Parts: sequence; structure tokens; C-alpha cells
Amino acid sequence: MATKQRSRTRRTGSSRDRGAPYVAPVLDPTWTSPYAPSSNERNVNARAVRSFAMRRKLPTTIAVAVVSLLLVVGFVLVAWLPIVGVVIAALYGWDLHRSLRRYESRGSTLGAELVEKFQVGGSAKDRLRLVTVLDRLAATFGVDSISAFIVEDPMYNAALVPDSAEYSLLVTSSLMRDFELIELEGVVAHCLARQRLGLLSRQSLSCVLNLSDSNRRELASPGSAYRADEVAAAAIRYPLGIAGALRKCAHQSPVANSFFSSAPMATYRFCWFNFWSDRRESDLADLDDPKLRALALEEW
Repeated sequence: MATKQRSRTRRTGSSRDRGAPYVAPVLDPTWTSPYAPSSNERNVNARAVRSFAMRRKLPTTIAVAVVSLLLVVGFVLVAWLPIVGVVIAALYGWDLHRSLRRYESRGSTLGAELVEKFQVGGSAKDRLRLVTVLDRLAATFGVDSISAFIVEDPMYNAALVPDSAEYSLLVTSSLMRDFELIELEGVVAHCLARQRLGLLSRQSLSCVLNLSDSNRRELASPGSAYRADEVAAAAIRYPLGIAGALRKCAHQSPVANSFFSSAPMATYRFCWFNFWSDRRESDLADLDDPKLRALALEEW
């Protein structure tokens, strides 16, 4: 008698039918972008102005310290000489503190000074376009109280500078005319990134002191433009926008009637998006050169 073969039906709930178990994504609350400014980086930039001022006052400080010490030691000759030494040291310490505070505030009104060197213009459409981009990015970077100006100039550039308790953003009319929206966004993001990095105080001070070119650049921080590019690109998540803006800056030759081809540009150089608008040939050994910055961003 033939045996009946039982038909087997596979259970739908069999473990062999199950896929990989679902694991809900969990965000790491301690994760930070490797390109985000660290607190130590901001502190270093914040202390740069005070350190620079201390170096400038160092010869006087040493002289006062020596005189005060000699007066204190002079008690073997005259009993009241140490009192004079202590008084001199205290008065100099008070004056040094005031001097350091003055240094820290010297660049705080650069915005008004810089705006006076241009004719403010721009169409209503361009002003609306700039303000729209600025409002969105200012929220991203946590910066407020910014006044935006479109200044008439045939060359491409932009700057964010302190203006008392606020900030002024200057963008040239040619940049507004020729840059795509994503490129404009990259330029504005770069300017805001400098504020996040704590660079504005030291770069603004470099624009108002009577310094040699090498000392001016040392105070402004070599390589700071490229570092701001990194922070901006990570924030807007599109490095090619900044790279495109830098390419256009690198390809533009100096224009005779531009502020950026004039002598004052050397003084105000390090507050601008493109430090080297007056450079006729690229220098790929310079980390702040616009062509090199563009190449680096294109490799992201």
C-alpha cells in the first residue's frame, strides 16, 4: 500500500525567512565634525591680540621691571626706595592693562571705516538676494546683528568685520553680479566661519595698526583663509560652491580703478575673503592663495 506523503508547508515565521534584525540608528551625542572649530582653537585666536600687544610692550616692561627691582633692592641705602619701586610697578601694571584693553578694541570699528572707502549700491534684487542668504547662514553659524552692504567695485571680494557691538558684511557689486547663488552662499559662509573661529579680532587689528607686511600677516594668522574654507564647507556641505567662487577670484586680473589694486589694500588685506586680489600670478606655496584653496576644496 502506497504511503501517503505528507505535504510540508514552510512556516512563514521560520527563522530562515527572517532578514537581518532591524537596529534603530542611534546618534552619538558626543560626535563633533572634525572640521568644526575647537574651543582651544578659538581661545588661541582670542589670545593672539593680547599676546601681540604684550610682545610690542616687552622692551618697556623689561625696563620698568629692572628699575623697580633696583629700587626695591635699594632699601640698604634708603629705606623708602622699595616703596617707590612698588608704586612704579603698580602704576605700570595698571597702564599695561589699559593698553591691552585698547589693543583689543582697536579694530572694533573697522566696519564703519571700511564702508567709507566705497560707494554703497546694489539693486533691490541683489540686496534681497544677499540678505536672504545671510539670514539663513547667520542662523546656521549662530551669528546675529549683521548689517549687509553691497559696495561698488569691479573686482570680486567680500569681508565680515566688527562694527562696534555688531558686524558689517561687505560684498562687491561685481561678485553679486557674476557669482551663482551657491558660490555666493560659499563666500558668505566663509566670512561667518571666520567669526566662529575667533579670527575677526586679530584680523581687524592687523588692518588698523602701522605694521610691516610680515608682522601684519603674522597677526592675521597665515593659513586662516583656508581654515575658514574648511569650516564653511563642512557647514554648508557643499565645498564646490566655495571652490567655484575661489576659481573666479583666481582667474580675475587686477583692475586699475579697483580698491583692491590700490595702495590701501595692503593695509586692509587680511579682512577680505581673497587676501590676494592684487596678485597677478598664483602662488601655490601660499596656503591662502585662492587657486590653491580651490584645488584643496575640489579634492574633498
